Amino acid sequence: MRRRLINSTLAVVLVVIAVFGVSLVIVETRTIESAAHDRVRSEAVRLFSVVEGRIAGGEPVTPEALQEQVTGGRFAVVRAPGQRPIELGQKPESTGIIEETQKGAGGVSVTVQESRGGVNGEIGRALMIILAVALLAIGAAVLLAIRQANRLTAPLTDLAETAERLGSGDQRPRHRRYGVPELDRVADVLDNSAERISRMLTAERRLAADASHQLRTPLTALSMRLEEITVSDDPETVKEEAAIGLTQVERLTDVVQRLLTNSRDPRSGLGIDVDVDEVVKQQIEEWRPAYRSAGRAIVRSGKTDLRAVATPGSVAQVLATLIENALMHGEGRVAIRTRVTGTQIVIEVTDEGKGVSPELGSRVFERSVSGRNSTGLGLAVARDLAEADGGRLELVQQRPPVFALFLGREAEA
Repeated sequence: MRRRLINSTLAVVLVVIAVFGVSLVIVETRTIESAAHDRVRSEAVRLFSVVEGRIAGGEPVTPEALQEQVTGGRFAVVRAPGQRPIELGQKPESTGIIEETQKGAGGVSVTVQESRGGVNGEIGRALMIILAVALLAIGAAVLLAIRQANRLTAPLTDLAETAERLGSGDQRPRHRRYGVPELDRVADVLDNSAERISRMLTAERRLAADASHQLRTPLTALSMRLEEITVSDDPETVKEEAAIGLTQVERLTDVVQRLLTNSRDPRSGLGIDVDVDEVVKQQIEEWRPAYRSAGRAIVRSGKTDLRAVATPGSVAQVLATLIENALMHGEGRVAIRTRVTGTQIVIEVTDEGKGVSPELGSRVFERSVSGRNSTGLGLAVARDLAEADGGRLELVQQRPPVFALFLGREAEA
């Protein structure tokens, strides 16, 4: 492309120089020749006036008297009645002569000749000047064409490198602009594509991290149920544990569905009527064996017969995260308390441990922030799930720790 731009620019310049250069040469040549004829004519008129003046004054017309009247290396022939022609100066060669004749009524005539050598020299010098200007114009055109080609091809090369980087996995936008509207538009599109791809990859990585974390808790609970089944010889216990295990499998399915839904639209909560008592009871039953094994207790208190507008799977997942965190990082008894405040239902989870350190504070909900060398995803994912249902998850007290899930309350009929 660079070579084509240079060649096309040079072609245009050469055509312009050829058209205007030839015209200029023709005009300049005619101007020089016309000026030479005017000089010779003026010389003939001046010499004729001298000859007529001498004849009118009765003075003799002789070569000696007229010799000094011929200047510029010209040749003159004076013809007067009754006299032989008088030749003044050196006669030029027969080829290349400029000649002008001035005649009078009394038979007097003056012919002045000049060699075309001087005229040809002037024309040659004019042609050299025109040629030099043309060469300078061509040189300037070459430099301009190279500069313009670089100005256009360098951004195209840079855009090609950007596209190659984008295809190789580097999604950082470069935010480079080149002062050419069309190229800047392409750069805008590439930067926007890089940002979209980066957001998509970030969402995919986040989905993978959230999936691994959210599926871990139900799988852990299901594993505990299966262990209970393997060590129990009581058919009723096996039946009960199997029923709970099936419930947890359904919860796993709900978690997967919720992950897929959130990956498409994080604010797409189903917003159905949820029996808060049933969700809390389910979580206590799922986690009681783990707490029993750890020599700890999990209890429930507060107001009952509450119904919230939320997604059952999301509420269960948030509670499971809080209960698991209390088991892993807390101490003593874990209490789940439900209450109503205004138009919201509040589910609080607390334990008797040391709680959240002051330096963590509200940062405990940030991703990758953890005070106990864990993944730091649990509370962040739980808060996202709560917000997707129009609620919120807050740390209302650091020591002892009290986490509160706020949900919209179902309107009474």
